[in-house]
Amino acid sequence: MVDDVLAKSFTLTGADYDRYRPGFPPAAADVVMPHSVRTALDLGAGTGKFTELLGGRAERVIAVEPSEPMLEILRSKLPGVEAHLGSAERIPMGSEVADVVTVAQAFHWFDEEAACAEIARVLTPGGTLGLIWNRFDPTCAWDRAAHRIAHPAVGDADGTTSTATHELPGFDFVRHERIHSTERIRRDAYLGRWSTVSTFLVADEAARAEMFAAIEAVLESDPETRDHDEYDLPIVTDVFVYRRA
Repeated sequence: MVDDVLAKSFTLTGADYDRYRPGFPPAAADVVMPHSVRTALDLGAGTGKFTELLGGRAERVIAVEPSEPMLEILRSKLPGVEAHLGSAERIPMGSEVADVVTVAQAFHWFDEEAACAEIARVLTPGGTLGLIWNRFDPTCAWDRAAHRIAHPAVGDADGTTSTATHELPGFDFVRHERIHSTERIRRDAYLGRWSTVSTFLVADEAARAEMFAAIEAVLESDPETRDHDEYDLPIVTDVFVYRRA
């Protein structure tokens, strides 16, 4: 079940999200769109972290996002994209207009049944749905420890992508690809990134300070990060591809 408080926390953020959150490897877009298409819709587009990869792969790129602050940043960054305020459960588009729909780092916030019905409605027959997530690499002990602080229920395995299953209503599963990459990140940017996750956004000042202190303690204790201003942060990107049934 979607936590509405956590989900709505992103409607008030924008600049920090765009500044600190990682982008996505171009290979992720290649998995979803191995060939160029006429129209691509990025749903739950945020500030355009994944939308920017669609420009050279689609003649027409549309972004739909429920947060106006995020949408403002997307519009300023990507003036050629048609950007609309809207949700996955009520997409402000006609039927059978998109060849591809992408959802990056957002599908777990959707009402699955309602969103899948809407996505199927706006897709052309046989159209593609791509679900994409960046997540922590379980081989990186310090990043895994930081995730456990911010998301205690996650443990050693990131369950965010569990919302992507081989069975989604109205869709046929095609493939799952896992892409490994490494990001060089400064300590202050790494800490800033945590300020943009849902649990930090909804926490009160004391709880937020406690979580930051705990993450800094991890960085001070791990030999890979202690006494360093920059880190090599491994990232796993999961890509799930479906076809409209």
